[in-house]
Amino acid sequence: MKFKLPFPINNNTISLSFVAIITIVFFIAGLFDVLDFIIIKVLLIGLTGALGLIVSIILFKKGLIKNRPEENPKDDSN
Repeated sequence: MKFKLPFPINNNTISLSFVAIITIVFFIAGLFDVLDFIIIKVLLIGLTGALGLIVSIILFKKGLIKNRPEENPKDDSN
């Protein structure tokens, strides 16, 4: 049985989930007052950079979807 997500996986959901994960991690780290330790700062910044790299690779790997057909272009200016 294949699990179906209730939302489509596209560039917007990948970016939003990336931002949500980073925000939640920084909020929890600040809540427990562990942001003062240098190792926590290094881990959070390193993990943020790694997640940013992974997400950017995923987003740039996908090709851009063109909404118009190439063979019959139309001009919308008039």
